[in-house]
Amino acid sequence: MTDKRFVVTPWEVAGAVDYDRLIREFGTQPISPELATRLEVLLGPASYLVRRKIFFSHRDLNLVLKDYDKGRGFFLYTGRGPSGPMHIGHIGQFYFTKLLQDEFKTNVYIQITDDEKFLEVKRNLAYMDTQHWADENILDIIATGFDPDRTFILQDTEFVGHAYPLILKIAKRINYNLTKAVFGFTGETNVGMIFYPSIQILPSLLEKRRCLIPSAIDQDPYWRIQRDIAEGLGYFKAAAVHSKFLPPLTGTQDKMSSSKPETAIYLNDDDKTVRTKINKHAFSGGQATVEEHRRLGGNPDLDVPFQWLYMFFEPDDSKLEKTREDYRSGRLLTGELKQILAEKVIGFLHEHRHRREAARAKVRQFKYDGILAQKMWKTDFEKL
Repeated sequence: MTDKRFVVTPWEVAGAVDYDRLIREFGTQPISPELATRLEVLLGPASYLVRRKIFFSHRDLNLVLKDYDKGRGFFLYTGRGPSGPMHIGHIGQFYFTKLLQDEFKTNVYIQITDDEKFLEVKRNLAYMDTQHWADENILDIIATGFDPDRTFILQDTEFVGHAYPLILKIAKRINYNLTKAVFGFTGETNVGMIFYPSIQILPSLLEKRRCLIPSAIDQDPYWRIQRDIAEGLGYFKAAAVHSKFLPPLTGTQDKMSSSKPETAIYLNDDDKTVRTKINKHAFSGGQATVEEHRRLGGNPDLDVPFQWLYMFFEPDDSKLEKTREDYRSGRLLTGELKQILAEKVIGFLHEHRHRREAARAKVRQFKYDGILAQKMWKTDFEKL
């Protein structure tokens, strides 16, 4: 959706996002206190992501948990568009998905949409660029710790040929008027982008169980189309759980951008770069001088370092609240708060990069190949 204040589409997020309005406009549901309590019990240390409403909205999450309770189970699907290096704002949904996999012991399908990024007009990426970033992004995704026996990374340009019969079944049920209404396509949109929703919907139909999709809420339009056509194809409507956007370093509006280095901490940034970016670019809710800050205190709701702690880097509620009160009272200075965040980010990136190097030997185990396609899907395609 777009208006003068903010824009949220699968390709662009700008302005101060009104999440309550998105729930109304997209027709999703807020995560109720009862549902949040159930998730907190299941997720353990990661429960703060629900308690603090970082994951705040859903479609049929209650039905997913009911299926689990009744022994029917479910599967997970998420993805990444390889348009550049991954940053902190990208990786959160993968850690959350991994935690869901750990708890529910279920399959995860991760779609790498290199085809969409090649087709996207505004980015104008060369095909080889999308292939390079697909390889790099896959290493970062594997580094989050997914179970290799239950995780399948599907790179579109490699696997859709095997899945083409089901893609055709999907495409036949989606007309141009629907995609135009949902995505706002214009006469300048190439036919590849118009066809592409059929491909992004595909992984949600890879099992005859309900699919749960953890993602940022900007991707929800695809699942609205999926829910219109799934039952007619003999599958469940996709369920979803939506996250908010981690704000860019430069302020609490918009989201981080791979094309704007000052807004983001990349997963390959070294220690010096992390400290420099946070000290130089992280928007502060503090006062202009130390004296004023000691007297008046800071505003944690506007302060980006505090928001990053709140949304990802400080799972301990008591530590977070002490930081909030110290900053609000003026006991904690802006520079000190930036230092707290920098140390947490650096520690996180050290561990991530270590796992990323180990992931190089595991790529083949995770990635789709023709043998996997024949084993998992061929029989089902023949029934369509």
